[in-house]
Amino acid sequence: MNKVELLSPAGDLEKLKIAIMYGADAVYIGGKKFSLRARASNFTIPDIIEGVKFAHERNAKVYVTMNIVPHDEDFDDLEEYLKELENAHVDGIIVSSLYIASVAKKVAPKLERHLSTQASVTNSKAINEYQKLGFSRCVLAREASIDEIRRIKENVNAELEVFIHGGLCVSYSGRCMLSNHLTNRDANRGGCAHSCRWNYDLYDNDRKINEGFNFNIGSKDLVGVNHVFDLIDIGVKSLKIEGRMKSLYYIATVVRGYRLLIDAYTKANGCRDNIDLKYYYDEISKAENRLMSIGFFNGHPTTNEQLYNNRSEEPTQEFVGIVKEYDKATHIALVEVRNYFETNDKLEAFGPKLANTNFVAGKMENLDGEVVEVANHPLELLKMKIDFEVHEFDMIRKCGTNLSWF
Repeated sequence: MNKVELLSPAGDLEKLKIAIMYGADAVYIGGKKFSLRARASNFTIPDIIEGVKFAHERNAKVYVTMNIVPHDEDFDDLEEYLKELENAHVDGIIVSSLYIASVAKKVAPKLERHLSTQASVTNSKAINEYQKLGFSRCVLAREASIDEIRRIKENVNAELEVFIHGGLCVSYSGRCMLSNHLTNRDANRGGCAHSCRWNYDLYDNDRKINEGFNFNIGSKDLVGVNHVFDLIDIGVKSLKIEGRMKSLYYIATVVRGYRLLIDAYTKANGCRDNIDLKYYYDEISKAENRLMSIGFFNGHPTTNEQLYNNRSEEPTQEFVGIVKEYDKATHIALVEVRNYFETNDKLEAFGPKLANTNFVAGKMENLDGEVVEVANHPLELLKMKIDFEVHEFDMIRKCGTNLSWF
């Protein structure tokens, strides 16, 4: 059975560690230069060194994104930066520029070179040509269907990486000029303003036709739960989650959900019969604040995959705390508050080794020994009794109704 890599985003060092602890086989990160997520916290070289050490000690890999569409002024210190990545023992880089790839081959040959999804590859002939240029892996365009991915894999030797979860661009493979046109922020150089998710008026010639609702042109987010088994069977090397700008809780929840799904399929030796996809969908949905769809997996998207007059955000405050310490003798946990909750609220704890476990918030005290009825100060440390064992980095959320199966 194909051993697939679960690849997680990591916007900073803390998220890198959480992603790996919650089940990622590899993470992709951005440095301070050459990355398409300029507004993410991103990694300094010392951060990268620490992150790689943490990952390698746990048999995980680290890839660094260098996927901007560069202009001449973007090449400053390129060779020095590539050498620093190689010296930090980074496993590979993700690039869209053939020039950056060629320089990497010359000055940092130990770095694997992965072709970014920005190259919009949807056919085997292109992949085979890129492989001749030294690319060991191709991140397929998100416009490729399951049938197309299967045909591609039958005709290539290079590794394939496929997005299975996260944001989609309304423009083809992210080649969008809307942000640049409206805000002078270049989406292909890390500055996307997400203009497709703004509210617009819609006209038919001179007649406004969106009375009573706002119109936007963004896509619903991708959820690939239904197609993970297909991609594993096809022989895809890496299943990729989008979201370097996403929260710690999002990373933990989504990575853990897909980890459990992949492990269930592996344990069943490729048999799908008794695996309840709805369970894993509902688990992953606990992290979402956007409407979701299957993207291009079944072929050309329909109106069901677009937002149009739907709300793109469904904010929640389910994530209420993260465990910092636990005393097994007293059953007292030290919890860092992340969102509002109260005594007697029904809560659910989960973690890398902790199955979802429900409990009721009991007596809480701050570090001064004062009783707290309402936890409403973000990052405040509270002591609370939890009768079952929890561990550092386990998370706590409110019990709520799961999103419906799409």
